[in-house]
Amino acid sequence: MGRRLFGTDGVRGLANKDITAELALDLSVAVAHELGGHSVFGGNRATAVVGRDPRASGEFLSAAVMAGLASAGVDVLDAGVLPTPAIAFLTQRMNAEMGAMLSASHNAMPDNGLKFFASGGHKLADEIEDRISERMGGGWERPTGAGVGRIRPFQRGAEFYIEHLLEAAPGRLDGLRIVIDAAHGAASEVGPEVFRRAGATVDVIGADPNGLNINDGAGSTYLDQLQEAVRLRGADMGVAFDGDADRCLAVDARGHQVDGDQIMAILALSMRERGELRDDTLVATVMSNLGLLQAMEREGVRVVQTAVGDRYVLEEMRAHGYSLGGEQSGHVIMLEHGTTGDGVLTALALAQRVVGSGRALHELAGVMTRMPQVLVNVKEVDKDRVGQDEGVASAVAEIESELGDQGRVLLRKSGTEPVVRVMVEADSEERAAACADRLAQVVRDRLAL
Repeated sequence: MGRRLFGTDGVRGLANKDITAELALDLSVAVAHELGGHSVFGGNRATAVVGRDPRASGEFLSAAVMAGLASAGVDVLDAGVLPTPAIAFLTQRMNAEMGAMLSASHNAMPDNGLKFFASGGHKLADEIEDRISERMGGGWERPTGAGVGRIRPFQRGAEFYIEHLLEAAPGRLDGLRIVIDAAHGAASEVGPEVFRRAGATVDVIGADPNGLNINDGAGSTYLDQLQEAVRLRGADMGVAFDGDADRCLAVDARGHQVDGDQIMAILALSMRERGELRDDTLVATVMSNLGLLQAMEREGVRVVQTAVGDRYVLEEMRAHGYSLGGEQSGHVIMLEHGTTGDGVLTALALAQRVVGSGRALHELAGVMTRMPQVLVNVKEVDKDRVGQDEGVASAVAEIESELGDQGRVLLRKSGTEPVVRVMVEADSEERAAACADRLAQVVRDRLAL
């Protein structure tokens, strides 16, 4: 089998070049046959929930996805623009056999992607994705007449999702002033609305999507505007979502960033106090800062680490019944309330911890000290050879030996972008940067295309 069609978070690329209407249609037909089983041609038709983020290409790509599903005999509920976790939730809420989300998450507007959910709103396992890929382009018996699927608008989906969030995190936020940066993305409406209903005073930035401005200098990958807005408006805190709102980062009242590791540390201790942290265990990835591991060890919380990708975090959580997990990037999963990272739910839980504890966000975040960490994305290299090249392996071993127990090295290929990620932690920013630059240059030299 050649290069996998699916990455760590669906199929992603440049819209109308890599991610075309033809691909979206063919892939959706294959998904219908794999997840709908024989029922797609039987009397009890399968149902799919379809949503998208606001980027312009999502308009024609979602149409292609819905056309593919309906042509295979699947009834489609068109939820329109909603966050990825909303589509996962609605797939479960409506007892649908599958869900589909059109989004490239935090990527720039020209990109787009397709994510699919199985029944219950769960992301697909690798083996299911591989079977879907193998089905593409194969012959199949097309339903006709009343056998084709129907497409219906699903306007109630947004309200169902809002109600779910408020039930999952029912604490009041009266007296809290918060700034929300919605990245001109999928949570531009539902995100602020949830916080208003919870009682917070809400200032909103980055919530005017026009199809072209998603993630453009806004959201969780560009915190400068949020940091300035929190300081200027005298807010207690700020939160930023990415384009599809499956992740959340925060800013304290002083304008300092609170990343996903710090958010997980805060929520882990909060959940443990309430007896909700299963087995006193947090699930994180190998990208999480060493400071998180040290803090949790000090607090008596065990940390289980997985490969990078919230799908792998979720698999570990489901396998052992753990209740909290996530990534440094701000994907946080609270398994009792969702099957994927949910930025709005994470933000709600974090805000409620601030209000409930009576402590400022920077005090709560102080439970862990972040070790200096430098990440370099190396482009224009053959990322699939990163684990096979002896010269790269030798360079990694040399730097690890130099750092000893004062740091660590992580080298991996991205599952969502054509890059190799070089991450180095050390006892100083300068040392981490120097080591990361050295290793990145070796990767460029050895793996150049």
